[in-house]
Amino acid sequence: MSKLMKFAGLGALGASLFASLPAWAQEATAETAEAATDAAALVPYVYEKSVNNGDVAWMSIATVLVLLMTVPGLALFYGGLVRTKNMLSMLTQVFAISAVVCIIWVVYGYSLAFSYGGSMDTYVGGFSKMFLAGVDATTLVPTFTNGVWLPEYTFIAFQMTFAMITPALIVGAFAERFKFSSLLVFSVLWVTFIYFPMAHMVWWWGGPDFLAEQQTLKLIAEAAGDTAGAEAAAANLAANGLLWNWGALDFAGGTVVHINAGIAGLVGCILLGKRIGYGKESMAPHSLTMTMIGGALLWVGWFGFNAGSNLEANSITSLAIVNTFVATAGAGVAWMFAEWMLKGRPSLLGLVSGVVTGLVAVTPAAGFAGPMGALCLGLFAGVACFFFVAYVKNMFQLDDSLDVFGIHGLGGIIGAIATGILVNPALGGAGVPDYLSVPGTLQVAAYDGAFMITAQIKAVLFTIAFSGIGSFILFKLVDLTMGLRVKEEIEREGLDVAEHGERAYNM
Repeated sequence: MSKLMKFAGLGALGASLFASLPAWAQEATAETAEAATDAAALVPYVYEKSVNNGDVAWMSIATVLVLLMTVPGLALFYGGLVRTKNMLSMLTQVFAISAVVCIIWVVYGYSLAFSYGGSMDTYVGGFSKMFLAGVDATTLVPTFTNGVWLPEYTFIAFQMTFAMITPALIVGAFAERFKFSSLLVFSVLWVTFIYFPMAHMVWWWGGPDFLAEQQTLKLIAEAAGDTAGAEAAAANLAANGLLWNWGALDFAGGTVVHINAGIAGLVGCILLGKRIGYGKESMAPHSLTMTMIGGALLWVGWFGFNAGSNLEANSITSLAIVNTFVATAGAGVAWMFAEWMLKGRPSLLGLVSGVVTGLVAVTPAAGFAGPMGALCLGLFAGVACFFFVAYVKNMFQLDDSLDVFGIHGLGGIIGAIATGILVNPALGGAGVPDYLSVPGTLQVAAYDGAFMITAQIKAVLFTIAFSGIGSFILFKLVDLTMGLRVKEEIEREGLDVAEHGERAYNM
C-alpha cells in the first residue's frame, strides 16, 4: 500500500461530492470510455501537489465559522430554550463537550476517521496518526481538483469542528435531566465508537490524483494482460469507506452529523424518560431572545459548515453558499406559515426552528442540488418537521426536550434522501462527478435515479441502525456504571446550582 493510500479519504466533509467509485460511474458515455482506453492515455499518471493560498485562507475562515456555530451559537440556541434554572448547565455542557472532543480529535480521533485502517478500513481508520504522528507543516491532503492539495493541519482543524459540534447537538434531546459527569463519559465513548467510524465510512476515499493513478495503472495492466496488476489497482480503488463504496452522497454531514446525532438523541430521551412535570407544568423557553441570537449565529456559521466542505474556493463553494441561503429561508418561512395556518399565530420559536431545519436538510445536498431544488427541499422539510414537532411528538408523549430528532434527525433523513434526487442535472443539480472514465479529469456521470435514491436510502437506514444500536449500548453502559439521570431533588432545583454551583443570572 503506497504512502498516498494512507492519506486516502482526507477529502473533508464534501468528500461525497466525488463518489465516483461505483462501476456505473465508469460508464458515463461511450466517448469517455473510448478516450480512457486510447493508446495515448495508457501511460502512468504523474502529478504534482500544489497549494492555493486562496483555498487555505477560505478554509481557515470556514473552520472558525463552524466553531462559531457551536460556541456561542449552539450553546445560546439551546440555552435560551431551557428554563432559567438550567441555562448555565446547558452552556457548560456544550462548551465542555467541545473542548473535550477537541483534545480527543488530535490524540486519536483524526486517525480513526481519516487514516488507513488495514483489514478494518471499510469501517474505521487505524492508529497510524495518533497524536498526529507524521503530520507537520509540510504534509498535504487532497482536495477535489487534480493536483490541488491543502495543508494537513488545515484539514485537521476543519474536521475537528465537525467532531466537536456533533455530540454537542445530542444534549438538547435530554436537556435538564442528564448528569454532567455521565454526559462527559458518554460523549467520549460516543465520538469514539459512533462518530469516528461513521465519518470514516462516509468520507474516506483516495482523492482525485490517487484515483487517476490507480485507474491508469488498472487500464495499463488490463491492456498488457496483467491480471494481478489489474486486481491490485482495482483493490486500491475500492479501499474506501463502506457508504462511500455504496455510492452514497453526503456533502457536509447529513448522515455523519445530523441523522447520527438525531438518532442518538432520540434513544437517549427515551431511555432517560420524561422530565418531572412534563405535560403538567410550564416548560416554556426562558429566553427566546437568546435562542434567536443563537439561531442567527448558527445560520452564519453554517456557511463554513456547508461551503467549507468543498475544501476549495471555487464555483461549487458558491453553489453551496447560495443553497445555504435559500433552503434555510424556505424552511423558516414554510414552518412559520404552517404554524400560522394551523395554530393561529406565527411564533419566533417556530421561525427559528424552521431556519435550523433548513440548514440541516440542505447539509447533505449543499454542493449537489441547484438553488431551486434547494429551495423546494427547504420548503418541504420545514412543513414536515413542523408537523412532527407540533403533532407527532405529542402523540407519542416524547420528551425530546429541544427537538433534536424532530429537527436534526428527521431533517437529516429528508435531506439525505432528497440529495439522490436533486443531484440530477435535469433538475438543476450539479450531477454525480466521475473521476474514472477519463483519469485525471472530472466528468459528470450519467444520472441513474434508481441507483442514487437506493444508495441514499441504504445510507440513511444504515446510519439509523448503527447510531441507534450503538448509542443504546453506550447509554446502558454508562447508566449501569454511573447512572444517567440526576436525582429528583436536583432536577427540581435546577442543574445550574446543584451541578455547577453557579447561576446563569444573579439579579
